[in-house]
Amino acid sequence: MKRIAVINDLSGFGKCSLTAALPIISAFNMQACPLPTGIYSNQTGYESYTSVDMTLYLPAFIDEWRRLQPSFDGILTGFLPNCEQGNILADFIDEFKTENTLVLADPIMGDDGTVYDGFDAARIAAVRALADKADVLTPNVTELALLCGKDCTKPYSLKELEAMSASLGKTVITTGIPLGEEIGTAVYDGNSFEVITVRRLGEHFSGTGDIFSSYVLCELLSGSTVFEAAERACAFIAKAIEETLNHTPAMPYHADGIDFERFLKIV
Repeated sequence: MKRIAVINDLSGFGKCSLTAALPIISAFNMQACPLPTGIYSNQTGYESYTSVDMTLYLPAFIDEWRRLQPSFDGILTGFLPNCEQGNILADFIDEFKTENTLVLADPIMGDDGTVYDGFDAARIAAVRALADKADVLTPNVTELALLCGKDCTKPYSLKELEAMSASLGKTVITTGIPLGEEIGTAVYDGNSFEVITVRRLGEHFSGTGDIFSSYVLCELLSGSTVFEAAERACAFIAKAIEETLNHTPAMPYHADGIDFERFLKIV
């Protein structure tokens, strides 16, 4: 059974981060090994929340993992709560990544041309440094611009997105590209650049990025090409969003996430 280290926060409500990634990975018959970076009563898209920062506990957790001498087929990173964790997790990747380990980083920093609260220059630099350790990146358009040191508030053409992806020197899958009545996902594998489109079904939903990154990593570890992995992940999320909208009123932001569970195949 393939094993993935999943480094992200744990939110009680919101179907994001670990609560989104773990069931996806399990549905692919892979072992998910969570390393929680923070524990949240509910994800930060709600009006209020309370949380516990796990930074002080991570070294001890990692020490225990070190004693177990695990091998990982994949490492998946997500939300980075602070700069200090950036250093801890970069060291984790250096230690546990082998030539047979695929590292996917979701460089969570902002969306829709806006940087998330708390992401100052130092924290953005920490995310960039962590992204440098990855084989595959799954930014949205805003995050791609931030990774490239460009203005994240302006729109970019597909040609510009291709050039930005190529400049990072790795596989890049850029999500959330507005294309009129469709949403695009641009896939760059180091040579080819292709855009996958799906019909725009709603506005913003919590956790779709976490579902996308975990789904893509599992597909890649199952032998899919990056283009196949991205296309299947997009189709899975589109189906789940459509199901969600069947019984949820339209609104600008769905903090509760999407109803993806019924589409997880039990083997």
